[in-house]
Amino acid sequence: MFKRTGLRATVAACCAAAFVATPAFAGAAGPGAPGAGDPYFPEYGNGGYDVSHYDVRLRYEPKDDHLTGTTTIVANPTQDLTAFNLDFALPVKSIRVDGAPSEFQQRGSELTVTPPAELPAGRQSTFVVEYEGVPSSVEVDGLQPWIRTADGALAVGEPEISAWWFPGNDHPRDKATFDIAVDVPEGTEVLSNGVNTDTATLAGRTTWKWRTTKPTATYLAFLAIGQYEINTKPGAFGQPFVTAYADGLGDVAGAAKASVERTPEVLEFLSGLLGEYPFEAQGGVVPAEGLNFALENQTRPTYSDKFFAKGANTSVVVHENAHQWFGDSVSVDTWRNIWLNEGFASYAEWLWSEQQGTGTAQELFDHYYSSLPADDPFWQIAPGEPGPENIFSDAVYDRGALTVHALSNVIGPDVLLDVVRTWVQDKRYATGTVEQFIELAEQRSGTQLDEFFQNWLFTPGKPAAIPENGIPASATRADVVPPKSVAEIDATHESVHDH
Repeated sequence: MFKRTGLRATVAACCAAAFVATPAFAGAAGPGAPGAGDPYFPEYGNGGYDVSHYDVRLRYEPKDDHLTGTTTIVANPTQDLTAFNLDFALPVKSIRVDGAPSEFQQRGSELTVTPPAELPAGRQSTFVVEYEGVPSSVEVDGLQPWIRTADGALAVGEPEISAWWFPGNDHPRDKATFDIAVDVPEGTEVLSNGVNTDTATLAGRTTWKWRTTKPTATYLAFLAIGQYEINTKPGAFGQPFVTAYADGLGDVAGAAKASVERTPEVLEFLSGLLGEYPFEAQGGVVPAEGLNFALENQTRPTYSDKFFAKGANTSVVVHENAHQWFGDSVSVDTWRNIWLNEGFASYAEWLWSEQQGTGTAQELFDHYYSSLPADDPFWQIAPGEPGPENIFSDAVYDRGALTVHALSNVIGPDVLLDVVRTWVQDKRYATGTVEQFIELAEQRSGTQLDEFFQNWLFTPGKPAAIPENGIPASATRADVVPPKSVAEIDATHESVHDH
């Protein structure tokens, strides 16, 4: 993801004081925990069950942002449950558990459900939630991620968005497949994840149906509703390639298309580095308003129009599609591990630059390493432990990419490639931690790397450059000739960090 900062501080303040319930002891019936155990955001997600599928059915009115929904959740209790939580912020009308009406209480975005009978561990259950509200009017602890536009809406956000349009277990640890159907006035388009299985119009309304059959984290499910030009054709690997451009893009429409339409080429490049593309479809969406960042929504990244204000920008397309491996297929086990997403997606931009002949990864390392003096605040944030208020800081992205290249210089580029290919294969559709990645890097390289990672990921301050780099820590930007790709990469980063 490319994102601005500011929002996270509010969430961190809210969650620091959150109560974390202890799950029931094995063999004893009790309520599921109201959080997944994430130390940065204790109330994100829930305990006591695993979701396998979401069926989300919505009716949306662009004129007043009114949303009516029914979501069916297929889940397996992991303990005997007397009650459980869902993450959801909109007003709830009713809940049925295994067909029976159930009591519920709602506090902010925490929904506690008490079924009439205990749910046995290991036996499949279904939760059906009916709801209705105006998402743009709902604010929880200072957060309001739903974006209303002149002709529709955007449900795009990280790490919170799903609670504003469907109830669920909102943490990357609990992935599921999705069917999403949205009923809108005829002439309104709807984009979501995966494959468009049907679009039908009746009595002045159109229902758009989307399906993704690969495990998906809740924050990576998305909606874009409004006036869009939608293009569908074969993409890389013979898969459906779906792009959508808002009608109001104006002068940036050409540059946006010149960038996003290269997605199949980008995916072929990335699969050559990382291995098989992990999903069933591909594409991209460019809204005309409301979005100031890009997000790696699974199978369909969504880009702010601002990325294309200065012309075509394939760097951001590379970044968001690299996330399909680092972030979407292999997700963070907790949000502390965000470097695994952003460091590698940022480094993919450098490798693309090298492949395009506009600057090698080493030239980009030299440029960015020398750009900031040792006393710059940038170096005081440790990417491996950024804190909840800094998970989208420049250091996680840029120092993160510097770390990946420094690792390449220590263990060699071929060994690094072996490490990342093994990582994305072994962790496919699962989650990972920084410590697990370090262990794998040591195993595959045969090199003890504790000191390296301690300096680059966990210690505030400017790390000493690897000797092979040939660049001293005291070097300044004036000492290094920037490669051609710097202008595009900088334009991308300046737009998205938006400090």
